[in-house]
Amino acid sequence: MTVYIALLRGINVGGKNVINMAELKKVFEAIGLYDVQTYIQSGNVLFKSNEDEELLREKIEYEIETVFGFSVTVVLRTLAELEQLVFNCPFLEEEVAEAEASTQAESQYVALLTHVPLQEKIALLDAYRGENDQYRIIGREVFLLFHHSIRNSKLANNLYKLGVSATVRNWKTLNKLTTLAKAKD
Repeated sequence: MTVYIALLRGINVGGKNVINMAELKKVFEAIGLYDVQTYIQSGNVLFKSNEDEELLREKIEYEIETVFGFSVTVVLRTLAELEQLVFNCPFLEEEVAEAEASTQAESQYVALLTHVPLQEKIALLDAYRGENDQYRIIGREVFLLFHHSIRNSKLANNLYKLGVSATVRNWKTLNKLTTLAKAKD
């Protein structure tokens, strides 16, 4: 069986789209997924399945809307994809250290996309790149490095221009999810 990580977009943020993690786990189990585990309240679910990614994503999104009454974008990655993501970090240790030294908030994030963005859409983000906001795209991942908070970042606020559904996680969360997924393998 394949170990998957489901990353739900926009739940439990500012009192909107509230989902209890125990209830979310039950939803995943009810649709036939195995060894289900949630991690923190932002909608990270690890599980095992033999199903195809696109079919799984549609099934999970449908069931969440049916049970909780609102639609949520679900981004899926396999353990192998998550390990590759962590391994392929395009920022040098010095760049990350410099960014972390200039902010009291997290500085390194990844926007995980449902599909690879079109080249002409990627070019739209260049207007928002600067010395304080950097990005690099590898496949379905947008690696982000902020010298100030992500909250006020024009780059982060314009990721939608890629024209692809996405959810963002900080680097620490992605590393923890990788560790948890390895334990399931």
